[in-house]
Amino acid sequence: MQSGRESRHLGSPGAPQSYVGENRFVGRMAELDMLETVVDRLGHGAPFFVDITGEAGIGKSRLLAEFCLRTRRRGVTVLRGRAAEYERHLPFHPFTDAFAELDDGPTRDPDLLKVVSRVLTDSGAGPHATVTDRFRLHRSVARALALLGRCGGLVVALDDLHWADPASLELVDHLVRHPVPGPVALVVARRDRQTPTALSAALMRELGTDAVLRIGLGPLTEQACAEGLAPGLPREHTGRLHAAAGGNPLYFLSLLHAHQEQHPVGPAVSITAANGLDTLLLDELAPLTSSQRRTLEAIAVLGDHAVPSVVRAVTGRNDDEDDDEDDHDLRALMDRDLVRMGPGGRPVLRHPVLRTVVYESVPTRRRAMIHHAAALELARIGASPAERARHIERSVTTWTAEAHAVLKEAAESTASTAPASSAHWLQAALRLLPGTTEHDVERRDLMVRQARALGVSGRLREARSLLHQVISTAGADETGVRTSAVVLCARVERYLGNYPEAAALLHRELNSRPAPGDRVAIGLELSSSAPHNAPYPQMRSEVARTLADARTSGNEQGEAGALAVAAFGEAYEGRPAAASEYAEQAAALLDGLPDGDLTALCEPLGRLGWAEAFLGRYADAERHADRGLRIARTTGHVYVLPLLLLCKAHVRIQVCRLRSARDLADEAEDIARAIGSSELLAFVLANKAQVRIAASAPGDPGALAAAEEAVTLMGPSTNWRASMAWCMLGYAALTGGDPHRAREALLRAGGEDLRGLQPSMRPLLSELLVTAALFTGDAESAALWAGRAHEEVEQLGLPVQRAAALRSAAQLSLYEGDPARAADLLAQAAALCARSGAVFWEARSLLLAAQAMAAAGSGRRAAAMWDQGHRLATAGDAGLLVGLAELTRPPAPAASGTAAWLATLTPREREIAGLVAEGLTNQAIASKLYLSHRTVETHVSRVLRKAELTSRTALAARMARA
Repeated sequence: MQSGRESRHLGSPGAPQSYVGENRFVGRMAELDMLETVVDRLGHGAPFFVDITGEAGIGKSRLLAEFCLRTRRRGVTVLRGRAAEYERHLPFHPFTDAFAELDDGPTRDPDLLKVVSRVLTDSGAGPHATVTDRFRLHRSVARALALLGRCGGLVVALDDLHWADPASLELVDHLVRHPVPGPVALVVARRDRQTPTALSAALMRELGTDAVLRIGLGPLTEQACAEGLAPGLPREHTGRLHAAAGGNPLYFLSLLHAHQEQHPVGPAVSITAANGLDTLLLDELAPLTSSQRRTLEAIAVLGDHAVPSVVRAVTGRNDDEDDDEDDHDLRALMDRDLVRMGPGGRPVLRHPVLRTVVYESVPTRRRAMIHHAAALELARIGASPAERARHIERSVTTWTAEAHAVLKEAAESTASTAPASSAHWLQAALRLLPGTTEHDVERRDLMVRQARALGVSGRLREARSLLHQVISTAGADETGVRTSAVVLCARVERYLGNYPEAAALLHRELNSRPAPGDRVAIGLELSSSAPHNAPYPQMRSEVARTLADARTSGNEQGEAGALAVAAFGEAYEGRPAAASEYAEQAAALLDGLPDGDLTALCEPLGRLGWAEAFLGRYADAERHADRGLRIARTTGHVYVLPLLLLCKAHVRIQVCRLRSARDLADEAEDIARAIGSSELLAFVLANKAQVRIAASAPGDPGALAAAEEAVTLMGPSTNWRASMAWCMLGYAALTGGDPHRAREALLRAGGEDLRGLQPSMRPLLSELLVTAALFTGDAESAALWAGRAHEEVEQLGLPVQRAAALRSAAQLSLYEGDPARAADLLAQAAALCARSGAVFWEARSLLLAAQAMAAAGSGRRAAAMWDQGHRLATAGDAGLLVGLAELTRPPAPAASGTAAWLATLTPREREIAGLVAEGLTNQAIASKLYLSHRTVETHVSRVLRKAELTSRTALAARMARA
């Protein structure tokens, strides 16, 4: 396989002298050295992603070929693939091309490689494949690449990425944002101006990091062209050719060919892709016989399918006696360097530009005939529907049931892993469908399926437009299709942030008196606007009506869905008793139904999981989130995956399993970015910020960046998701040492009294406000927020929230100089959290209690609490708490009482006191700790007060004796 790949760019032994220079490596040694340096440092700080850019013919492919050849010689595994202009709807085409190079080398988890290879190379794997959605496939590909890299390193080289299919571009985007660990590099070549905007944006976003290296190729020098591409040609001729070609090697070689064919190039001649290259390339075809021309045209049209058997079929040579003529024509084309041997002995044109010129020069009717013959031959040999669909689309213009069925099958087989391709095949099927009334029902069904595919591939507005067409044309007897379109359209409007439009559409449909089953489906979708846009109390009557309709009609699925929505709404509103009752009823119904009956209930499963998480029922919440994820992945309900993933991530924060929480949040971000909903992405990023805060060391810039992006995406919105974004911005700012910004963000989220936030979150956020207030020396505000937290938990009666209120009161007691009371309150908080399974908050309470115990003189108990809290934090990968543990480590017993006053200081106060003792000014301390000058002043004042000192000099002396 490797030798075939290398020969792709080496040319044939009989190539004429005019092209001998093309087979040499010319003028790119600096760029090659940069690439080889990447290989030298694979897995040791080298860029994971190398982006080679340049115009057509500038030498990107030649550089990539030389790099791959040299890298293979060093024992590194190289997988090389290429996107193609006329295969832009074949899912994962460049990756398929690359994975085809896997040989029988060392076994590296063959099951995983088999799964990845199967899904990539056979998009018809369907629902029985192990990988059932494209986001899991992305991670499977990344794991496969990591495994392949363990045996001597791995380079994946993808050429002509500007022509890649949408599924491949999405996979590349994932790999750019989540570099594969270990000795693995992804090297791509592309034309910058023809690259899809989404990929360009992703590369620009990561360009400032150490993960991405960009290499831009410019023109070759005249000397390089003379010595490397035209040795022996008089210098004056070389100069004219170089000037005319603008230093582009492809243009230079085309002009060189014309020159050697006695077509002189004058001094005023210039060449660009638009004004002469096509003519020069077509001139190369003039000497071909008609038989050779047909073979060349077949290879250009077939692309990856140009294997000998298919070429023979489309050129009408099916007898064994024609084999010699085939071989003769192919040898003639190779001798002229029009064709080279590609992977597996498949003939390919020597350059994509040449393929484009030949393809477009084939008469339209003949081109359609070649595609038609290819489709028949591929059907005969059992090719996948997507491979056949490409040729059917370009050859069938009138209705045939067989062609229509293949296009629909191709759409179905790519729906879960490549929805953009699925939408394309559905559009092709719709074009074939006759415009007669007998096909109206199927047409609208296909339009709904296409809208679903468009929606999950990030084209929400196109999906919305298509669904409005279905709704406006559906007949009175097409209630099923109409209801599906209305519900899906409302969901799309919701993800576009158009809540009033979604509600109006659903109310209009309800007023048309739909059938009971449709009434329940519409009611469930209408109820989903709470609390995102409408307060749940406003939707309570609608939920009750939907529940009653479901029970009256014996619709168990609808009843379970309504109960789940009610449980979530009541939990959000801070009514745990009602929420618990609804949650228990919903769980009893849902747990008794088979997965197949819950296809339409993935979102209610997610809402039930969130309700149970709010209630502190973590095991139940994760169980229902897992079930929803399994069903959603299998059935392609992509929209609901972030809700379910974040529910599970939220639970993992509470139980202190932060590594998996980060993975879940990252996957949710991938999905949200692919869907293209700004509001959904903002919600995901807010939750990701929460995970990053808990999982990372204090002040993690990634957490703050995620929260800031979430706030930016939400804009002026004031709904639940906007509040969540502002809350996490406040949380991230506080852990980063900016209490003023934290307070501003938290009050922006919930108002001056936090009444704009869900009650179950208020005690935890009040604790943040208490911390921020005490940071700035505002004890009065801290007492106010601690009191409000106490009032909230008395109404809620939930243990984790009660623990938050206790921690707020403890902070105040410690600040006021009563460490004994603070220690008692924190011990109570730790016990409450331990009983409820909230390990993260238990560890936090223990670490704070250790500090208070030490200040109260209980050194032994302080050490025990610190040890337990540190152990829980470390086991759960809770970077924030590990950092807190370092700041709250109980001091070793002092030889005298001179250091006792230090125990009354908070970790930040102790740190600032030490810097004062070193002689740093307040401004220098602020710069060193990334704090505001005002915050440092406040801390210094508090330290002096606690130490009963009046000057910085006295404090420095006291610190020296401590």
